[in-house]
Amino acid sequence: MSVSHDDVEPVTDHVHENSWSANLEKPHHGEDRELVVSQALDAVDHTAPGNHVNLVTHGDHGHPETYLYDELAEAFGDAVRYEYVEQCGCGGHVTRLHVEEQG
Repeated sequence: MSVSHDDVEPVTDHVHENSWSANLEKPHHGEDRELVVSQALDAVDHTAPGNHVNLVTHGDHGHPETYLYDELAEAFGDAVRYEYVEQCGCGGHVTRLHVEEQG
């Protein structure tokens, strides 16, 4: 059974003026790679410049380099820089995205 993206709680509902983590490894994230990408992009959009967001992605999709990094580059270009941090003991992956100050 597929879950509609409209039925899934958003990863955040406000702009974070500090660094934070977005949990993208819930069971419905494991079932839907497009949801992971969509909510990862939303998380970056909701991170104030000069801060970072840790994207914790579901292990079922493998290393985020294989499906997420190109989407981030296409959406944000030089406005973000990202680094792979580690694979969690649970199998998920942590990628830190720094949202650059513009100007």
